Amino acid sequence: MRHSDIPPALVRCLPGTEGGAPLPRLYRPEEVAEVLGCSAWWVKDRARRGLIPHTRVGRAYRFTGAHLAEIVCLHEERPKRSVSSAPTSRAAISPPSRTRAARPPESTTAPTPGRLRARPPRRTQYETVA
Repeated sequence: MRHSDIPPALVRCLPGTEGGAPLPRLYRPEEVAEVLGCSAWWVKDRARRGLIPHTRVGRAYRFTGAHLAEIVCLHEERPKRSVSSAPTSRAAISPPSRTRAARPPESTTAPTPGRLRARPPRRTQYETVA
């Protein structure tokens, strides 16, 4: 189908098609997966769930160059903190040490709420059930 065969109303809603510009190239999930370095199944699954931008042509998922750029931006990870706010000394990096004197005395009869205690095993490895 040539660009001139598309109705003018549809041409107006397509981005980048003003003034007779060509329609955007549509990429198959396999092509997108090759560029991203993942599987085609991952690309189709994310599109089906609505987690990545895509276009549906019939039952097929198709992607434009803008979709591909947006997918890359969506999955980009930034550092958790900036370099300027990173601690410079070793003391600021290591957690404060705890000493026994700083803790409140523990009760031997009942465990403190919030502290977990290991339960003894129900049976040993070589014990038989009677």
